Amino acid sequence: MIPSGFDYHAPRSVGDAIQLLGTLGGDAKLLAGGHSLLPMMKLRFAQPTHLIDLNRIDALRGIREDGGAVVIGAMTVENELIRSPLLWQKVPLLPEAAQQIADPQVRNRGTIGGDIAHGDPANDHPALSIALDAVFVLEGPKGRREVKAEAFFQGTYMTDMAEDEILVEIRVAAFAPKTGYAYQKLKRKTGDWATAAAAVVLRMDGANVSHARIALTNLAPTALRAADAEAALIGKPLDAASMADAAAKAMAICDPVDDLRGDRDYKIAMAGQMVRRAIAKAAARCQ
Repeated sequence: MIPSGFDYHAPRSVGDAIQLLGTLGGDAKLLAGGHSLLPMMKLRFAQPTHLIDLNRIDALRGIREDGGAVVIGAMTVENELIRSPLLWQKVPLLPEAAQQIADPQVRNRGTIGGDIAHGDPANDHPALSIALDAVFVLEGPKGRREVKAEAFFQGTYMTDMAEDEILVEIRVAAFAPKTGYAYQKLKRKTGDWATAAAAVVLRMDGANVSHARIALTNLAPTALRAADAEAALIGKPLDAASMADAAAKAMAICDPVDDLRGDRDYKIAMAGQMVRRAIAKAAARCQ
């Protein structure tokens, strides 16, 4: 189908974009990579009367260090994550996981900020951000504010971002030495969303787990932090029993829907398998 009619705006600064949002109100939508919004417009599930294209705002791109954090501009595309030496050195989970997102064409246009701001639980960056304990920087007419990734996602396509705000940066702490990490994703084919996926960040203190963050993709109306699964690991040796306990506790919080990727029981079972695999892979990297 053809989208309904709209006016097109191409601001060249964040301030100009925020001013447009304030003037145009709820009739406006932000355009990043367009892989989520444009298909919805073609199907007329979304019918904005104004489209604000962020692609000409250079300040929203790039990857840099700021103290102990890595700062990623919201309009940075997936392939820039994959090609970033800084990310591979400081937060390798992000570029490694980005290689599993969609296909090369999508990764050339799709942005990390668009993936996050869309609020789709099937997208990969929400769970990755939760596992990394990322902070999102939002900018609006009242200035900037920061929101933890875990508090940002409030429902399917629902986030903590106000209508007159823009996601401008993603801030992630650099990994401590000997941090293990993994993103295990089950999907039907290249380019598909996850049937189930798990992101894990892990550290060991001798034989015991000292730090664990576990987050799940496409297994509920939002990306999930599996806090009880983390607690099943922390302070204990990493063995078959603790991994099985963590997987069971992760499965207990899943609330997926039946669709072409599988029924509810299958998806929950696969969530457990992805958690097990991600923990094992992350643990092998804690060296």
